[in-house]
Amino acid sequence: MTGREFTVAGEYTYDRRSPLRWIWSHVMRYPLLPVTFVATVIGMAATQSWSAVLVGNAFDAVVSGTTLERLTQLALIILGVRLAYGLLDIANSFSMQLLSQLTERNTREELYVSLLGKSLTFHNRQRTGDIMARATNDVQQITSMLNPGASLIIESLVSLAVPLIAIATIQLQLLLVPVLFLISFAWALRRYNDQLAPVAGALRRQFGVMNAGLAEAVSGIEVVKGYAQEPQEERKFTGHARRYRDLFVQEGGVQARYLPLLLYGVMLGLAFGHALVLWRAGMISVGQIIGYMGLLEVLRFPTFISLFTFSLVQLGIAGADRILGTMTTRTELDQNAGGYNAPMRGEIRFDNVSFGYDAVPAAPHNASRSAESAARSPAVLRNVSFAARAGETIAIVGQTGAGKTSLTRLVNRIYDATNGRVLIDGVDVREWDLDALRSQISTIEQDIFLFSRTIAENIAFGSAGTATREQIEWAARQAQAHDFILSFPDGYDTVVGERGVTLSGGQRQRIAIARAFLTNPRILILDDSTSAIDSATEDQIQRAMRRVLTGRTTLLITHRISQIRWADRILVLKNGELVAQGTHEELLATSEAYRRIFARYDAGDVPAVAATGKEPAIGGWQS
Repeated sequence: MTGREFTVAGEYTYDRRSPLRWIWSHVMRYPLLPVTFVATVIGMAATQSWSAVLVGNAFDAVVSGTTLERLTQLALIILGVRLAYGLLDIANSFSMQLLSQLTERNTREELYVSLLGKSLTFHNRQRTGDIMARATNDVQQITSMLNPGASLIIESLVSLAVPLIAIATIQLQLLLVPVLFLISFAWALRRYNDQLAPVAGALRRQFGVMNAGLAEAVSGIEVVKGYAQEPQEERKFTGHARRYRDLFVQEGGVQARYLPLLLYGVMLGLAFGHALVLWRAGMISVGQIIGYMGLLEVLRFPTFISLFTFSLVQLGIAGADRILGTMTTRTELDQNAGGYNAPMRGEIRFDNVSFGYDAVPAAPHNASRSAESAARSPAVLRNVSFAARAGETIAIVGQTGAGKTSLTRLVNRIYDATNGRVLIDGVDVREWDLDALRSQISTIEQDIFLFSRTIAENIAFGSAGTATREQIEWAARQAQAHDFILSFPDGYDTVVGERGVTLSGGQRQRIAIARAFLTNPRILILDDSTSAIDSATEDQIQRAMRRVLTGRTTLLITHRISQIRWADRILVLKNGELVAQGTHEELLATSEAYRRIFARYDAGDVPAVAATGKEPAIGGWQS
């Protein structure tokens, strides 16, 4: 399967051509369970109908004055039939419950693997709350669709067919009214489903919208409170909830106009009248009338249960459609399993690279793109070319929006170049096995993400569970994080809050740096990774970095002068173009844009730095 960054070995393949085909392929993954369910449903309907016929026979036996022995025999037969019904019911419930739970588990797994395989471009376009609604509530709707939804519908269909066969064995003419009822029932049910389907789809979509709004408000609660926007967010959520409520009311209105129950009541009256006519004609006995009415009572179950089972099915189909919409959305990148896989030396080369977020990436070995593709999105990078030898430190400077972060994200294929090629060790990154590529590259960004796990687990996150506690502590020491970690009561076993909100910005960054140290990368990307660390701590980290990163290629996005001077070479980006590159001294001599960066320090800012003891960061620069 193409268009995925992550796959699972031996992954089961489901039919995704339509929601119903997809659900059916999940069900038929365990064929014994649906076969058992259908067999027990038929057995249950048969024993229930046979029980009604036996009751009629017992009544005739009482009226005719049969012997006590015969009545006892009939009673024991009826008891045995009801016991058989109970055993079949147990097997029926077990098989369907197991099938529905297996389907729910497999659906969640399939969706989760699919989400892991989507590109960052895909995830940037999604609302987290809506994705969570699909992964939780929509999956549960599929479970409810199977059990009790589809299971009761199948039971209903069998419960309609088997009693008719039993009625035919009593007297063929008794089928007249039930058959007319079934025809009107089918018409009314189709009308009901046609009215219900659009409401069910709207309900699932509105739930996703409401859930997405809630997730955004909770995730951004600090901003909401900081700007005193609680009333506005409350009104927004209330509006979404009101729309969801209105759709539920609309669904209730459709269900209130459910005609089959009325048709069933009319059928009972007509059927009883017809049976009396046949009895007056001597064609059936009183016991047969009782058995006939008992069989008609079996039809009450499918008539009543259809009121909400078809609603569950419609909601399940709508949920499956939303889940399929997520899983079948094609993304730009592919895992390229079986691609180039070798230990990196760390050589990086950009060959006339252009990039736009919405443009179609070029295929490997194809450096040219049509003007039509290039026009689809404003270019973030244009015709960038440079080379970094293994072990070099390359600083990247430029104003906000110059394309610095975008450039680094092309190295580990978070995105693919629109035009040109990015090569590592002379191999186009699109030809690398994606796991082999990314496992040898570490990135530390300014916006650090920590999981709601222990500090030790966060540091060891990129090591696939192989790091020892000694290795974790070594990495923490190199990142100058060991001392503050030990200051916590639980030390390395301290659980940090979601996104690391219980830690300061500097603490989060040092843990992220320790995580990068531990993975022993061949290429390290530092995206303003020391912005939240004080100068004294930063100096200690920089000394540690110089030791640990010896022989490793480093791409360094920074606004700090000392780090820029430390680099072997500097790239100067402006409006997505590489306007200059070279050493610090070379750029001061040849690049007007680079000299502007230091002009304000020559104008008198440097003495202020000496007075405060803090090094200023490079600010904005004039074009």
